[in-house]
Amino acid sequence: MSRIRDQDTGSLFPEPGPQKGEEPRPDAPLADRVRPRSLDEILGQDEVLGVGRPLRRAIEQDQLRSLILWGPPGSGKTTLAHVIRRMTRAHFEAMSAVLSGVKDVREVLRAAEVRRQRQGQRTIVLIDEIHRFNKAQQDALLAHVESGDIVLIGATTENPSFEVNAALLSRSRVVVLKPLAEDELVRILRQAVEDGDRGLGGLGAEVSEEALAFLARTSDGDARTALNVLELAVTTASPGEDGRRRVDGEEMQQAFARKALQYDKGGEEHFNIISALHKSIRNSDADAGLYWLARMLEAGEDPLYVARRLVRFASEDVGLADPQALILAMAAQQAVHFIGLPEGALALAELVVYLAAAPKSNALYVAYGQAAKDALETRAEPVPLWIRNAPTRLMKDLGYGHGYRYAHDEAEGVSGMDCLPERLAGRRFYHPTERGEESGVAARLEAARLVRDRKKRG
Repeated sequence: MSRIRDQDTGSLFPEPGPQKGEEPRPDAPLADRVRPRSLDEILGQDEVLGVGRPLRRAIEQDQLRSLILWGPPGSGKTTLAHVIRRMTRAHFEAMSAVLSGVKDVREVLRAAEVRRQRQGQRTIVLIDEIHRFNKAQQDALLAHVESGDIVLIGATTENPSFEVNAALLSRSRVVVLKPLAEDELVRILRQAVEDGDRGLGGLGAEVSEEALAFLARTSDGDARTALNVLELAVTTASPGEDGRRRVDGEEMQQAFARKALQYDKGGEEHFNIISALHKSIRNSDADAGLYWLARMLEAGEDPLYVARRLVRFASEDVGLADPQALILAMAAQQAVHFIGLPEGALALAELVVYLAAAPKSNALYVAYGQAAKDALETRAEPVPLWIRNAPTRLMKDLGYGHGYRYAHDEAEGVSGMDCLPERLAGRRFYHPTERGEESGVAARLEAARLVRDRKKRG
């Protein structure tokens, strides 16, 4: 693999020494260009990186042990890894769990083992989004972490207790990075505006304090998002007669809105698109349903989230008009869970078309809603004695189960018992439609209701 070779000498095993890392290109995004290069430049995270803290001392003394960096997007996980790369004498490898397979991992681990045996040099392996590695990929790391061939740095936005193998987790220190505070974000943004070498100072940027405060407040502690919006606001601002690009609060709000138009799994557009999917299928528009499905999946949405929403749709909007809908929805969910993406997308596409074409009924949805409302309002109503369980003599003596009629022993399989509390006797929640299979359900329920009424009358 080409990445195993030292870029300067071409040697498979470079001489030990500090690795400065690649400098970002001049046309790289602002967030990459202004990324901190030392521990002192990192703002926030003083609880783990402050002077004298164990993690800071380990980095400064080049005695790092395996870490799992857990924090939200933009909290500094990748930045910290880059700083470690610049400071360590160990060989440094960076991998993406999204792009790397088992073969890639094994090649890096094999080279690390040889490097340690022949040169005594450690290898630090950064794995971004380690939660996306499957069990086999994580297991491949374990033996090499135990032997000391590698020092693992895993970066994740997900709770490592659920997403990282227990054995691997027990051999690593979990470092929790918090979202950046608003004042910290303001300092980062201000530095980016004023920096003439790596930041926006060379463009003649002038950004008001109001604009910086707004951006820090709306970025949810995510420095990357804040810097991306800042760059958009400055680069799209028209230079004045003096060549300065001025951005006030209103212009920053407009830039933030433009940036938010792209799909965001945690933002408003996420909910807009899932709503569009749901309502397209409800309107029996398979083509629109397929479009919104693709829009979500291609943007990186979790396919199991989509599957869960479609399972809900099968009950809420199709119901007993087509009982097969729920069965197919669960099958699609299992298919996605089993094979993942991209193959699992076809199972979801099949489900979307099926649900769009299926007869629709929300009778179950309405019925349960009304039953839930009545249940809350009558929660103190006693269960009728005749349908209570009577496992003891005392309960039988108190009348539990007295008068119960076993439906299987009844002519037509229905008795004349009331099974609702007395206050709700005769209450109807479920009103089936005449669409699809629900018409047959309606006929059977009505026949049973007529039998009960006849037997009540005697």
